[in-house]
Amino acid sequence: MNQFNNGFTLFLSLLVEAMPFLLLGVFFSSLLLFFVDERKLADKMPKNPLIGALVGSMVGFLFPVCECGNVPVARRLLIQGVPTPVAIGFLLAAPTINPIVIWATWTAFHDQPEIVVLRVVFSLLIATIVAFVFSFQKDLTPFVQPTIARYLKFNSASKTQSQRGSKNYQIQQQVGTSALLQSGTYLLGAGQTVRLETAAEATASSYGKPLAAKLRLVMENTIQELRELGGVLVIGSAIAAAIQVLAPRELILSLGAGPVSSITAMLVLAAVVSICSTVDSFFALSFASTFTSGSLLAFLVFGPMIDIKAIGLLLSIFKPQAIFYLFALPALLTFLFTLTLNLYIF
Repeated sequence: MNQFNNGFTLFLSLLVEAMPFLLLGVFFSSLLLFFVDERKLADKMPKNPLIGALVGSMVGFLFPVCECGNVPVARRLLIQGVPTPVAIGFLLAAPTINPIVIWATWTAFHDQPEIVVLRVVFSLLIATIVAFVFSFQKDLTPFVQPTIARYLKFNSASKTQSQRGSKNYQIQQQVGTSALLQSGTYLLGAGQTVRLETAAEATASSYGKPLAAKLRLVMENTIQELRELGGVLVIGSAIAAAIQVLAPRELILSLGAGPVSSITAMLVLAAVVSICSTVDSFFALSFASTFTSGSLLAFLVFGPMIDIKAIGLLLSIFKPQAIFYLFALPALLTFLFTLTLNLYIF
């Protein structure tokens, strides 16, 4: 009973902590949808894979969202036709490369400024490398969910037909009448469903509308995406809370002294505890006297990129095999970078 109470308390704390940032993410996603011309946005992004990965990794500094809010924004970027390295770079780096998190890290580790600097540097490097690796997959549709894949195909067909001077309705005929994201189907009763207006359909009719109409569409789309992503956030938070209660903390602390074991333990801990990037610095600070500096960095760099709570959200965009790569590549790079610090610098 005691464990259940502790787990339920942790579940609520994770949910309360993450939900505002998820709301911020879907709200900003909706602003992108209705106030930014996706074609112009996509055209302005660098086409060079490496530069695009770097730019995408730095965009988070302008749009401070954490590892809950970055998923809907990254999904919107992909839907808008932004190059894959830009979207992946933003997805991985935005939770760390933003002024709120940098300020929070400085507040916690002002006596160790190298932790603050290296957290930013490592996060930027890892996000850029992983995003660049994804650029080698020219066709991303096998790695994303069918709804996102239809959008990618729609964008590809749009570019091809645009180059040939064809009209938009010809594109729609080629990809089918339902080539848009079917994100608004909800069960109302026994055997009855209703499909809300899709995001793309709303976008197509939003340009040229007055500001009040656009704001109404922003709120409607925000509620729609929050319903979709909020459900998986609840499930992910419940799993993370259960693992935190069942995992013996004494065992984790006993691993903190070794240069390799400490990093491994903190990588696992970062994935399990699922603490928001805006407050994870203070959590890591509680281990500063027990764990190596490299392992603290591993927690601060890897945690915001991938955690159990975010996997459910990522499944709204990617298939499991893509999430495996998004999990494994940052983990491996983080381990190598921080192990180098433990062995040769700290």
